[in-house]
Amino acid sequence: MATETPSTRRAQRSTTGGDAKTPRSRRTTGAAPGGPSRGPGGGRLRGHVIGTYGLLTLTVLLFLVFSFALPDTFPTLDNISSILSNQSIPAMLALGAMIPIVTGKFDLSVGYGLGLAHVLAMQLIVNNGWPWPLACLVVIVGGGVIGVFNGLLVEFAKIDSFIATLGTGSVLYACTGWITDGARIVPGPSGLPPAFTDLYDSKFLGLPVPAFYVLGLAVILWLLLERLPLGRYLYVIGSNARAADLVGIPTRRYGIYAFAGSGIVVGFAGVLLAAQQQIGNPSVGMDYLLPAFVGALLGSTAIKPGRANAAGTVVAVAILAIGLAGIQQLGAEFWATSLFNGGTLLLAVGLAGYSARRRLRAGADATRTSLSGPSAPAPPAASVQTSVAAADSAPPPPSTTTD
Repeated sequence: MATETPSTRRAQRSTTGGDAKTPRSRRTTGAAPGGPSRGPGGGRLRGHVIGTYGLLTLTVLLFLVFSFALPDTFPTLDNISSILSNQSIPAMLALGAMIPIVTGKFDLSVGYGLGLAHVLAMQLIVNNGWPWPLACLVVIVGGGVIGVFNGLLVEFAKIDSFIATLGTGSVLYACTGWITDGARIVPGPSGLPPAFTDLYDSKFLGLPVPAFYVLGLAVILWLLLERLPLGRYLYVIGSNARAADLVGIPTRRYGIYAFAGSGIVVGFAGVLLAAQQQIGNPSVGMDYLLPAFVGALLGSTAIKPGRANAAGTVVAVAILAIGLAGIQQLGAEFWATSLFNGGTLLLAVGLAGYSARRRLRAGADATRTSLSGPSAPAPPAASVQTSVAAADSAPPPPSTTTD
């Protein structure tokens, strides 16, 4: 009969010790879901819900507050239609400005481009006698060409997007002055074609048609950014352009795509502005720049906190529209609008930066958890394998069996 050798005793002690420690480590890690981690997990979930739907909830609450304060004028269909109609162009411009922001760039020429687009549409229809569909098509395509030019300056000339688009905007403003000669373009006695003005004045299901333009554009951008590879590439470029370049994404090409998309949206918004005002005003355009960036930046704190997105931009424009309409109906002074827009822009930039930092911290915490979680029970298993291997490789001691 063979007796236990020291090596087999060491292997058995290592094996039983590892088995005994495994439940302890499991109890230590398994106690977390029921105990201490419930607090941080619940707080993380609450923070996610607040960050995602907080701005939307605030929009509803703000509408209710003004409805109680102004029960006869604010919660009416006429007022809602007026808000939707008046804010449709700022909403479209905010969606256009959002596209380059996805890639980490800024297009400061959107206000100047809006002014040029609506003046050019009026010039072609009123003074040159073009058919309005052809004039609108030329204006929209021209907006895309301007966007491509901005993209080339930023991506190939390596000029900072702030400087490049600001310079382009100044050139566009000069072109607006050259076309109008500093005067307004006023239609003749016959006015503009009714079909052209109906682009803005008509209604559908009792609501202004421009609101449905905004809804359709938001859906298109949501599909492009959230459901197609194009959007994923743009988000990767905005997160880390160097990493996107290393994995084979053509960052320059997609950067130009983003500016081109912004230019096309600005061109369409210019057509709507011409149909709304029905005159060509060379000084119009810059008033829309600040609200557009407020909506785009504030929208990055909602629905998809930490990154620009179409749904969040629509929510941000809605809360801006409700706030402006409410304070104006309460009898605010003329300067209240600029104060509201400027203060909201500062708040939007601060919240956007905070959301981005919070998203990065959440990603880092998740990475650390995924790396440290599986390694917790690893030491006992490693000690068992090491001990068994040492026992197998050790030379057998002299036998102490008895006959």
